Amino acid sequence: MTLIRLNKFIADAGITSRRGADELINDGRVSVDQKVVREMGFKVDPAIHQVMVDGETITASLTKTYLALHKPRGVVSTMYDPEGRPSLSDFISLRKERLFHVGRLDKESEGLILLTNDGEMTFRATHPSYGLEKTYLIEFIGALPKGVESTLLKGVELEDGLGRVLDFKSLSPTWIEVTIHEGRYHIIRRLMEAVGVQVVRLVRTRFGPIVLGDILEGRWRDLNEVELINLRKVLTL
Repeated sequence: MTLIRLNKFIADAGITSRRGADELINDGRVSVDQKVVREMGFKVDPAIHQVMVDGETITASLTKTYLALHKPRGVVSTMYDPEGRPSLSDFISLRKERLFHVGRLDKESEGLILLTNDGEMTFRATHPSYGLEKTYLIEFIGALPKGVESTLLKGVELEDGLGRVLDFKSLSPTWIEVTIHEGRYHIIRRLMEAVGVQVVRLVRTRFGPIVLGDILEGRWRDLNEVELINLRKVLTL
């Protein structure tokens, strides 16, 4: 008998991430052998237990998919939006797998976002303890405040704790590039607001070892083997 945590099994089936699976379990939407399970940490044997989400039997995905998508501005970082706004699934409608996004970009931001059905990779890539670095291009208006680089590198006190950048580059009179290792809500925009930088465009160009490169807006590509090796190495998979 091989027992695995229920949230990991759901993630491995490509339904959602491990955190998303915890929410499904907590909401009573998951059953094992026809009985609703709300217990966090519950374990199942995929060979003998029937696991259902919203009444549909699920099985682990044998083939893993890893995509890099260039999310356009105005698209929400969900696979489905109940309000009918453009979402990530609009750009991968030809894919047959159930995929979910690795982390988020806010609606008005654009750039690199990863899509996969690998629950363990999603869990690690979004967990603070692994601290994947992300790089952003920022277009701004007005002049950069004096000492903004040193202030951001040292850290700025926000309402939910200290926030700082790992690297700062001034690229032109209207563009800067910053690198961070965390993924708190709107962290880049809040940092820029705190130091008086008025953002007009925000583009994520790197997520860990994966770079946006020349992917056109709204298009995607499969990660190559070297990228997967590097990503797994960073995440100790």
